[in-house]
Amino acid sequence: MKKLITIISLIFSITANSQSTLPNISLNSLDGKEINVQEISSNDKIAVISLWATWCVPCIKELDAISEYYEEWKDEVDFELFAISTDDSRTIKRVNAMVNGKGWEYTILLDSNNKLQRALGASTIPLTLIVKNNKIVYRHSGYSAGVEFELFDKIKELK
Repeated sequence: MKKLITIISLIFSITANSQSTLPNISLNSLDGKEINVQEISSNDKIAVISLWATWCVPCIKELDAISEYYEEWKDEVDFELFAISTDDSRTIKRVNAMVNGKGWEYTILLDSNNKLQRALGASTIPLTLIVKNNKIVYRHSGYSAGVEFELFDKIKELK
């Protein structure tokens, strides 16, 4: 019974700490351009945000899986994916090399101080969000093969 209460409390605290809208936080792109995350889904634009890190194997698998279909999906639905690295000062130098090596066509942003990750209440990565008009309409943690198709189904529902 004690374990059940602990689990319910944990779920409640995660839900309570989860944002329903994007916070007013600016992040840098790989080329040094500052982008406010609230601007990426304004004016009915659909944005997918993926919090990831170079050391996170499930994160890499998810972004690789989406990459296979990204251009095809963008032809069907107007959306953009923002892959936001949560690498810290020790691993941030790996981001550019990994992105170039993988050939990811996503907009890459850097959250090296984890300000966005904390504001979103993201205790684990990968964390994938679908956002429209700064409202988080879908939230998924973790990765398993095939979940990218569920993600695209949710994106299609918003068009």
